[in-house]
Amino acid sequence: MSIFIELSLILCATAVIAYIARIFKQPLVVGYIVSGILVGPHALNVFHATEEVELFSKIGIAILLFIVGMSLSPATVKETGKSSVVVGSAQVLLTAIAAFFVMKVLGYEARESVIAAIALTFSSTIIILKLLSDTGDLNKLCGKMSIGILLVQDLAATFVLIIVAALGASAATDGLGMMFAILFVKGIIASVTLFYVAKYILPKVLSRIASSQELLFLFALAWGLGMASLFEMIGFSIEIGALVAGITLSVSNFAYEISSRLRPLRDFFVVLFFILLGAQMQLDNFGSLIIPAILLSLFVFIVKPLIVLMCMNTLGYRTRTSFITGISMAQISEFSLIVMTLCLSLGYVSNELSSLITLVGIVTIAGSTYLIAYSDALYTRFKKPLRIFEWRKNQKVECDIADVPAMMIFGYDRVGYDFVQVAKKIHTEYLVVDFNPASIKLLQKHNIPSRFGDAEDVEFLEEIGLSHTKIVVSTIPDLKANKLLVTQYRKHNKDGIILVISHDMKQAKELYALGATYVIVPHFIGATHAVHMITKYSADVEYFNAERSRHIAHITEREKLGR
Repeated sequence: MSIFIELSLILCATAVIAYIARIFKQPLVVGYIVSGILVGPHALNVFHATEEVELFSKIGIAILLFIVGMSLSPATVKETGKSSVVVGSAQVLLTAIAAFFVMKVLGYEARESVIAAIALTFSSTIIILKLLSDTGDLNKLCGKMSIGILLVQDLAATFVLIIVAALGASAATDGLGMMFAILFVKGIIASVTLFYVAKYILPKVLSRIASSQELLFLFALAWGLGMASLFEMIGFSIEIGALVAGITLSVSNFAYEISSRLRPLRDFFVVLFFILLGAQMQLDNFGSLIIPAILLSLFVFIVKPLIVLMCMNTLGYRTRTSFITGISMAQISEFSLIVMTLCLSLGYVSNELSSLITLVGIVTIAGSTYLIAYSDALYTRFKKPLRIFEWRKNQKVECDIADVPAMMIFGYDRVGYDFVQVAKKIHTEYLVVDFNPASIKLLQKHNIPSRFGDAEDVEFLEEIGLSHTKIVVSTIPDLKANKLLVTQYRKHNKDGIILVISHDMKQAKELYALGATYVIVPHFIGATHAVHMITKYSADVEYFNAERSRHIAHITEREKLGR
């Protein structure tokens, strides 16, 4: 059977299984993995082009991370960089220690326990990014924290692979130290070089080729895969190279267009990754591995998220954000399977342990799709028991109606600044609520009344007296958050004013039906204002120039406050 026919059959089977999964409202990722098992050696046995599909899946991972990198502007990285490094490092260390003792309890000797513990610490970048994108959480604080933690894990995984390879080559301690020194120097040189290329060369290249959409697409694909290959050649991983390639384009005016054009290509190759994962599942000694696999899977599902939750809570993040970030880590990574395969080839672990970790990988990757998809419902169900894992307690203060401000503004990052200026202008008491610690620090620096909190935390909304304020403004363009705000406000306040933002007309109608006083649809308001200017002033260039100057001045004033 030719590769073309084989791939066609695999895709047909996957389409059918994915459709069935959709009918039963299950995550499509589960359908892809089941399809891999179905076409694999333990069922239909039509999947033989493993090397070709593995190559395609690597391309998909590279494109996925390239697109994610383009969404990581320097401002975004700065926003969660420090917290991500602290939480990511603590998570890797604490998870490895806890997993080591679990492996010892299961009866494995020290070396195998260490290797398995390391494998269990990593989470799957491709799974998390795909599912967070599907749930719309990728650009939220929990999504940004997840990406930051994954970066730390990827760096740790890269060093682990280097160490294992070096030990396999019987490298001396001095040689190993030299290897790290060389890698560090290469990383510095690559970073400095890319900084100058991204700042001085790429903008000129993109401006010249942007007129041709096909050429722009081809250049972006070549840049992303080329940088991924370059980083692999100098000792890093393809994943890190692709991510860095995306970050270098994140400040470009063409980043959004490039991302939108690459997404269909990404989706096709990523599907093949999940099919390959299912097809490679080992079922020969399944019976003896069931109990250990269940115990280790529960460890990954429960202990890893709790470690992340406690670490983030220590840094001041609220429980909901910490919980959703932790839940996203509840699986092991493709890096984990690579580490086990390499150690198996070097004789460091047994085939039984390698199969066990592979089985845990399949179970946790499939299971985490449900945990992430239903993370909000899980948080609502378990938020009270979760309080015992909070290391930094957020003391609940009873609301005093007399202290409730007349205006509450949820979210400052987007257009919250404008509403703050309005509140000052009309001389009314106001409070800005934001769940990003960096935003709160900025607000405190400028003496703007603020509270650190989550708009989707009902108890927090009661604590600050939401129902007693006269005006509520939400600048958060998230339907779930706005629906909760409107519903909670209208439960106890039928006459107050609540303004929310939506970028979708259909969602705006939903919010109106729930009781929103006014839904701000930015592109609609912007277009209406532009039509008004043309209607009133026609071709009066002086007026439009004056309006342009006022707009630039307003933008400049906002930039002074870091936005």
